[in-house]
Amino acid sequence: MKILAIILLIYCSSISNSFSQEQLTTDSLTLVIENTKSKDTSLASAYLSLSEILYVSNFDTLKYLCEKTIIICETQLSKINKLDSKSKLSFQKSLAGAYNNIGYYYDVQGETKRALAFYHKSLEIESKSKNKIGIATSLNNIGAIYKSKGNITQSLDYFHRSLKIVEEIGDKSIISKTLNNIGFIYDNQGNSDKALDYFFKSLNLKKEIGNKDGIATSLNNIGCVYEVQDNIKKALEYYGKSLKIRKEIDDKLGEALTLSNIAFIYVKQHNSITALEYYYKSLNISKQIGDKEGEASSLNNIGGIELEQGKLKSANTKIELAFIIAKQLGYPDLISDVSSNYSKKAVLRNNYKTAYEMYYLHIKMRDSINNEETQKASAQQQAKYEYEKQKALDKLKSEKILTVREFENEKKVNIVKEEKEKQMVITFAIGSVLLLVIIFLIIIFNRLRITKRQKYIIVKQKRIVEKTHNEIKDSIIYAKRLQDAILPSFSEIDKYISDNFILFQPKDVVSGDFYWFEHKNNFSIIASADCTGHGVPGAMVSVVCSNALNRTVNEFGIIEPSKILDKTRELVVDTFAKSGEDVKDGMDIALCAFTKNKVIFSGANNPLWIIRNLEYLTTQQLESKSTIVVGDKALIEFKANKQPIGLYINMNPFTQIEIELLKGDVLYFFTDGFADQFGGKKGKKYKYKPFKKLLIENSDLHMNIQKEILTKTLKVWMGKNEQVDDICIIGVKPNI
Repeated sequence: MKILAIILLIYCSSISNSFSQEQLTTDSLTLVIENTKSKDTSLASAYLSLSEILYVSNFDTLKYLCEKTIIICETQLSKINKLDSKSKLSFQKSLAGAYNNIGYYYDVQGETKRALAFYHKSLEIESKSKNKIGIATSLNNIGAIYKSKGNITQSLDYFHRSLKIVEEIGDKSIISKTLNNIGFIYDNQGNSDKALDYFFKSLNLKKEIGNKDGIATSLNNIGCVYEVQDNIKKALEYYGKSLKIRKEIDDKLGEALTLSNIAFIYVKQHNSITALEYYYKSLNISKQIGDKEGEASSLNNIGGIELEQGKLKSANTKIELAFIIAKQLGYPDLISDVSSNYSKKAVLRNNYKTAYEMYYLHIKMRDSINNEETQKASAQQQAKYEYEKQKALDKLKSEKILTVREFENEKKVNIVKEEKEKQMVITFAIGSVLLLVIIFLIIIFNRLRITKRQKYIIVKQKRIVEKTHNEIKDSIIYAKRLQDAILPSFSEIDKYISDNFILFQPKDVVSGDFYWFEHKNNFSIIASADCTGHGVPGAMVSVVCSNALNRTVNEFGIIEPSKILDKTRELVVDTFAKSGEDVKDGMDIALCAFTKNKVIFSGANNPLWIIRNLEYLTTQQLESKSTIVVGDKALIEFKANKQPIGLYINMNPFTQIEIELLKGDVLYFFTDGFADQFGGKKGKKYKYKPFKKLLIENSDLHMNIQKEILTKTLKVWMGKNEQVDDICIIGVKPNI
């Protein structure tokens, strides 16, 4: 599926004029917020401006800061009799901008009903204020929503209304974006010549105003049209230009779109290896920024390639996940694409009823976007727009127009009249205020004497509480920095164990669980560890235990797993013994050393699980109570020693198991957090047996997909329950 970029406008054009371009920095805006009274219009504008800077790096701040703006504006606008016209206009402007930006937030999240509600609120305020740029922005964004829902008639109506306004006021930025969105519709209807015309008009305007983000969008869309025309050389040329700019400006959403488009070209050229490479890059970026539409599209495209490669199980998982997301979003073009692949995979699984239902859904969604009635509507809207434009020009010529001198004279008269009216209002207001001041001055003076002492005590106590809170907060943040420093980097692990995943999810800011890795003498040693407690106490124990593991391998040169655990226990016990108390804190651990085609395992309370093809299992493994069989796969459990790394009644030397690895083996070692998590309908623990089955059912999938499934399963299981313990799961698929 080729992807064009339809433009949704963040409300940058609505930033209050009280801030210059140079002032729009995080530090300066924060300073304004900290030093401005709540009734000041500057505070509302500062929150709005800050939201439009921070949303690029932290998208969730957009909604939070705009809600702050809304609270200030609505509170002040409710006191309309106390506001002058300038303040009222400023609050209305900020309120409309905040509504628009929250609409954009919900739009990106796929919650189109909420997005439409906020866009319409913004449009209503802008219409009352007669702010033409704001009206055009809201109309454009509403049109984009209707486009995504497949309602082309309404979409074109809103786009043309927006275009008409911005052409009147000559705003090239919004004109270029609206031209792009209309071109997007014509491309969907197969009218590539008309689409190219609009896209090139949009591109030229964006170059005039130096809008790099917009230039990248137009280049991408032009590439899409050339691709439809089978001009592959031109398509790749424009995609390449777009991708280069998007990387320069760190436009992650645009980068994901263009990567997906390049992948589609390689699909058409039957180069599935390169296509998958680009689709996975696009998928990773989409998941990183929370772009659900991009995630579903990439999953569907990867699943389609895997269907052709005969990887039915892996393809099935991706296509079903894509279908769930597409239905949640409700976008007809996305549902059409996904249901097409869903139908194909149902046929391959001999499920002809589902195949028919999905194919019917594919046709229904496709026709809802591109039918004769829709194309007629496009032509009618274009004709209507051209007619109204010409009518306005004719009217301008026929009506009597004031000369420049007449206009200036009338303007001066109006200014003098307005100044007199303002002066009268100001005089009356000052008199009223002075009267009120005299009446309340005595009352306020008496109250001040009584409350001065109380206020001093309250402020002093507040400062003590705030200082204590900040000290605790700073300590926890510093503890997290320390703990992050002991964790190995994913890139270092990937260097020696290429196919792996690590799911690390602390209960609090810091964690009692940790993962550990070292590579020595051709041995890649990796472990998941669970220290006593969680939060700050658990994190302190984890630092002691991680340091002991590092000293054992790097200082004492021990690489044999059982001997590593023996020496680590010795160092941990010695460290806690220095306190003079009988400290029993320590850790449970599963530790594996990989070399060539074997793994050596040693554990303290935590086992190793290996999922293996059923044909390779021994009779003893098949008869073991801990073995679980699902289809042609089985999970074998290799038990750990029943003793911790720490002070214990019966401290025996640790043992180890040497295991020959076979083709298709997948290894898992973990802490107890996942299985012990409460949730589900009855609020019970997840437990180990369902955990085993979940791993077996997904063991054939790519390791990153497995991690995603574990994360989503945990989230669904938890529901509204709090996380009860730290979680650390490591999966390894050896290259045999």
